[in-house]
Parts: sequence; structure tokens; C-alpha cells
Amino acid sequence: MATTALTGFSMMSLLSLGYLSWDLMSPNQVENEPVQTFGDASPVPQPPHIIFILTDDQGFNDIGYHSSDIRTPALDKLAADGVKLENYYIQPICTPSRSQFITGRYQIHTGLQHSIIRPRQPNCLPFDHVTLPQRLQQLGYSTHMVGKWHLGFYKKECLPTRRGFDTYFGSLTGSVNYYTYNSCDGPGLCGFDLHEGETVAWDQKGKYSTHLYTQRVRKILATHDPQSQPLFIFLSFQAVHTPLQSPREYIYPYRELGNVARRKYAAMVSTVDEAVRNITYALRKYGYYQNSVVIFSTDNGGQPLSGGSNWPLRGRKGTYWEGGVRGLGFVHSPLLRKKRRVSKALVHITDWYPTLVGLAGGNESLTEGVDGYNVWETISEGKESPRLEILHNIDPLYNHARSGSLQKGYGIWNTAVQASIRAGDWKLLTGDPGYGDWTPPQMLPGFPSSWWNLERHTEPRKSVWLFNISGDPYERFDLSEQRPDVVKELLARLVYYNRTAVPVRYPSEDPRADPHLNGGAWVPWVGDEEEYSWDSVYQKKKNTDWKKKLKLSKSRSFFRRLNTRIMSNRI
Repeated sequence: MATTALTGFSMMSLLSLGYLSWDLMSPNQVENEPVQTFGDASPVPQPPHIIFILTDDQGFNDIGYHSSDIRTPALDKLAADGVKLENYYIQPICTPSRSQFITGRYQIHTGLQHSIIRPRQPNCLPFDHVTLPQRLQQLGYSTHMVGKWHLGFYKKECLPTRRGFDTYFGSLTGSVNYYTYNSCDGPGLCGFDLHEGETVAWDQKGKYSTHLYTQRVRKILATHDPQSQPLFIFLSFQAVHTPLQSPREYIYPYRELGNVARRKYAAMVSTVDEAVRNITYALRKYGYYQNSVVIFSTDNGGQPLSGGSNWPLRGRKGTYWEGGVRGLGFVHSPLLRKKRRVSKALVHITDWYPTLVGLAGGNESLTEGVDGYNVWETISEGKESPRLEILHNIDPLYNHARSGSLQKGYGIWNTAVQASIRAGDWKLLTGDPGYGDWTPPQMLPGFPSSWWNLERHTEPRKSVWLFNISGDPYERFDLSEQRPDVVKELLARLVYYNRTAVPVRYPSEDPRADPHLNGGAWVPWVGDEEEYSWDSVYQKKKNTDWKKKLKLSKSRSFFRRLNTRIMSNRI
């Protein structure tokens, strides 16, 4: 478990708990049914069944208890009867969040600190890390994954079934059509992407993925004996990532929403809400519920261009503002000691690894070296969080901020480098954090695309920002000039972490990955005996050809306008 101490830096306690009064019983609990808790006189006969549900691109404002325009009654009730995590952090994009959940380590310790793993890259989750499902297998669990992988598949060793899951059903790439399971990585580079274990599931084409994945989870629950072996299910929904697709009957209840993208997006959230309701019903029906822990999490912030909303937080998916990294999360379980409350304790997605290993009966030796903390007592009993800081990331390959320099970093840190860290109440950002405006919901998609580039509150020549997140969660008051002492302390922390970083793994795309060369599907294309050298893959290429840049800029502008017209089509 992570034990890094903060030296020379005074911090306030991070524990701030609020309590909600609810008179409703759980939607999955019958009246007067006994509830077991850890520490009771009669011990739990076996470790709990763990269901971890991850949604894709669901924004902070995209759930009923935060939003006024999206209805999620099942999620709302589960969260209300459990513990809402309102100081919970994830990563701004898909691959990093999944890698941190699976390994319990920051990206700088897995080499995945830059961007995502693209379909044609010979890259995947490093083999030298023991994954969470592998640990749970060692502790006697039956492990299953359903849904989006997005952690690389260039060789069979990378596949979920080789990384700790007894079974796998889902898509390997980052985005697929919800019905056809067609996935494209550029013009003409498209292929089928739905897999049953290590084979292509051609026969499942045409079924809506959220429904299909839910059916698979219910099948696992129906065929497993809850008394014989503890169960771990990682349900990684494709929803609510683009493309914006859902069955028509889910769109109709949102017909009053004027924003077409928001309307379709809300319908997709509703399909997820129904799915979670059906899964929790199955937990009760098949005898898992009383000894189960259900965890709900998003993987990154929402994308307003595609109907998502992080309001009132700043920024969006792909940025290190709060709108990109503060996630939705809650825990629902009869095993919680203190339920029906809101937790403001600091929790990070890496914390699930040691927390779940601990719940499974593992000791601390099984989580040695990870960056996460066991936060079960924080969640279940309301104790103070052991976590005092979060390294959001250090990405040496991201476009360097022109205004940044070592001098502006007080000779401690080059502020041209994209990085972000949270310590206590303070959050520091350097380099280019990404699009940093506040985007309210219901913004119509028909406005000029150039408006998305208007940074109303971000000075274009800045490369350092400092916020007191506890007092200013919306990041409106930059205190970097008023508190240079805090800036220096956090820059020194970045230096400390950077010394532990491994080289970035971001290899060039391999033409052999083309689905047309592999039977029309996205499948592993490299033999397990082949080895790749990662010594030089992290060198950043410089492009000084301004004509190419201008041409690329015009192409991007064209596609933005095209996308806006497509999204404006009425149903």
C-alpha cells in the first residue's frame, strides 16, 4: 500500500462527512431482512461478492442526484442507501482510468501516462504488474469481465483472459457501434470488435451493447453458486461513450430536451440505469445480495460536445480541470456500517485495488508497491481517509506550453510540461491542462465550432495554476501568484514523483493490425514470441512544417463543422 509521506507541508484533515436522512428502504431489500456487517458476532462465511460497474464518459452532472434533466431512479436509490463519494477522483480519459483500477498504480509507474492505447499500437498493460483480478484469483475468487477493455490486445498475452479474468465478453478497442460492433481507427480502417473469451463473437451482432452486457452479467449470476465461491465481476459499460445510440423507446421520455445530443445522451444514461436495476435484482434473486459490495464509478469526465455535462465543474473529458478528473462514484452494500450518507473523504481510482484485495481477505503484502490505499474503513465506517494527495499525472509528451519554463517553475520544475497534483486542499496544474471553460448543460450544438476554443477565464500565456479545491471546487480563483510558497511545495512533489516514473510506452502504429488482414476483426496480430523494444518510443517528434499544420487545422475545422451538422439532425 502507498505510504508516501508529505514532508514540510501542513495539511488540513480531508474528512468532512455529511448525512442524508432517508426513510426509504433499499430497492433491493425486503422489510425486516437481517443485514450482516463485518465485525458481527456471527462472521461472514466467505469474502463478499464484488460487482464493480464502470461507465464511460458519464459526466459529474449526468446522474439524477446531481442533475435536473436526467432521470436515474435506480442509481439514485442505490446511492442514497449506500455511501456517495463526493471527493472521488479518476483520470481524464479511458485507458489511464482502467489501468489504474486494474493495477492500483499511477500511470507514471506503468508507462501509460500519455493518451490512450490506440487499436493499431503494439502496446498493452505491462506484464510485470500483478492485476487486481489475478490477486482475487489467488484469494479464491471466480473472476469475470464484461464490456470495454481498452488496455491493449496486440498479442494474446494482453487479453483479459490472460490478465486474471476467468471469462471475458466485450470489446477490446475504445469505441464501437452499439449494434454492429464496428470499430474504426481511421478512414477504411474498420473491423468487428466483440469477443467471447479469445474468439470473435460474430453471432451477437445486432444486439444493443448495454442490454447484451447486462444479460451476460445476469447469466453469470444465475449459473454461479454464491455459497461455494466468492465472485468478482468487472462490468465495464461502453455507455455512454459516443456514438450516441440507444433504442428509440428510451429517447421518447426526453423529447422535451431541445439539445439533440443531450437528448440522445440522456437516453443512453437511462439504459445504464435500467441495467443496474436489473443486475441488483439478479443479485437478490440468486442469493448474492446480503454478502455483496456494489461499486459504481465513471472512468472520466463528460464530453459536452457529445451531450455530457460536468456542470458546475470546470473543463471536460481529456482535461485535468475538475470536470475531467472528478468522478461520479458510490458504494452500495449491506456490509456497510454507516449507510445513507455522503462522504467527502479523498478517494482515488487506484484505491480500489488495495481496498478490494483487503475485502477479499488479502494482507498488505499483496498490495506492496501500489499507489492506492485501502479506504474500506473510510467508506464503511466514516473514518478519515489515509489518502492525503493524488498525482493526477505527469505527461512529458503532451504539447508543451509555450509560456512554460524552468524559470517560471522557480528552478524546480519546467512548467511547460503538462502535470497536475492534488495535496490536501490544494491543486496545482502546469503546462496545458486542456480546455478550461465552464460549460452549462443544454448548450445547443448549432453554434460556430470556433466558440469551443474561447477560453473566457484562462490566460493564454499562463503555465501554472493553483486552487484551493476545498473552498473553490469550481476552480475560479487562481492563487498561484498569492501563494508561491504552496506552488513551490507542490512543484517539489512533482519532481519527487517524476523521479519514480518509467519511460512512456507509446509506440508507432503497426500496419499488421489492419482488420482487413485479420479476417475483418480487431484481434491480436503479433505472436507471443515477438518482443518489442520500448527504449525509444517516448521520443517526441517535432513538426516544424507550418504548411502541414495549417492543412491539418483546416481539416479539423471541416470535421468539427460536419460533426455539428450531423448532431443537429432531429430524430
